[in-house]
Amino acid sequence: MKVTKEKEENRQAFITVELEPAEMETSMQDAYLKLAQKNDIPGFRKGKAPRVVVERHLGKPRLLEEALDHLLPQAYEQALKEQEIEPFAQPDVEITQTDPLIFKAVVPLSPAVELGDYRSIRITPDPVDITDENINALIEELRHQHATWEPVDRPLDYNDLATIDINGMVEEKPYVQKVGAQIQVLKELMSPAPGFSDQITGMKKEEEKEFTLSFPEDYPNNNVAGKEGHFKVKLSEIKEEKLPELNDEFAGQVSPEFKTVDALREEVVKSLQLRAEERVRMDFEERVINTAIEQSKVEYPPVLVELEINRILNEQVRQLQMTGRGMDEYLQSINKTAEQLHEELRPVATKNVAASLVMSKVAEAEKIEVAEPDIENGIDNMTRGTAEDKIEEMRKLLDTPQTRESLKQSLRARKTIERLTEIAKNIEDSTTETKEEEK
Repeated sequence: MKVTKEKEENRQAFITVELEPAEMETSMQDAYLKLAQKNDIPGFRKGKAPRVVVERHLGKPRLLEEALDHLLPQAYEQALKEQEIEPFAQPDVEITQTDPLIFKAVVPLSPAVELGDYRSIRITPDPVDITDENINALIEELRHQHATWEPVDRPLDYNDLATIDINGMVEEKPYVQKVGAQIQVLKELMSPAPGFSDQITGMKKEEEKEFTLSFPEDYPNNNVAGKEGHFKVKLSEIKEEKLPELNDEFAGQVSPEFKTVDALREEVVKSLQLRAEERVRMDFEERVINTAIEQSKVEYPPVLVELEINRILNEQVRQLQMTGRGMDEYLQSINKTAEQLHEELRPVATKNVAASLVMSKVAEAEKIEVAEPDIENGIDNMTRGTAEDKIEEMRKLLDTPQTRESLKQSLRARKTIERLTEIAKNIEDSTTETKEEEK
């Protein structure tokens, strides 16, 4: 067997393997013996048919397939040993010739990460800022959530709730047919077509109207993008939003815990504070991680990005299944193909891979470990909210080697991020200085 290492780039080894004809013949003979034993050949007992008969009955490609199923893995393993290559993942193999057998393999190698001076990172978190405008906006949002819709006898206006029959055609093909549809008439409404709200405002109850609208070239629905739609509509009812007054009664509607508007406002401030703190924390952590990545030199085989894309897609499938939807339905709703969605996820997956590798290296450099009590606490947190009589059952389901390892990796990543943010805030140096002063 002749093995040639063509090159090594992008953390991949490119090798070509050529087998001797005798090796191929030996494998073909073994394949013949195995297939003759497994298959019924007319006129012969199992295992007794000559090779030429077996080849004629099953076809030579079938023998070749059987031979390669056993020969390829063996030849690949031998080639790796000869070239002293440590594979990181499954190779991409291409057979270029069968007589004699020649195949090429692209072998993923382990990632290489060279950390920058992450301990020099200094970043100040943004201040948590909550304004009266933020507070009033959230209170207004609550008022809209508790609003009522009351029929009115006037022309339809923006923000009203319209009950309407719609018959839309695009190039003489049905596009939308709805009877008694309820639509809030928002100015930026893009469905069923851009400009639809502008056409129906001003209509009166029981009024009918026909109009034509153009779909822009970049409209999400490719079936109608760049085309014209003809619509016939009939308005049957108009309702106006009635917001509750901002008083103590409204506060009680939001929650019986709030006896006054002031109490509601205090809770709104607390909620906004928590949201803002979480947003600032996440933004700060992202900036610190991005800086650590920018400082580092990271190389990895492309297969890692593909694996991360598949992980994200599998998570999306799981979440869709929880809502009773499938991936095909989702793709149809966003008007994209599986291939388009796959490629759209590539930048995110690439960033995730780089972040994961750098964080893992930082964890190694900082000697960050996860103790068994941490894992136990993690499992306890996962069972929080479970009914008392179901907690033990839930713990047994979660307390598996796979779940514990996954939880361990997650906790280690969390601890690593916390360590990096402490460094970026210069907390470690401040603590050290305080201890030195105390001495």
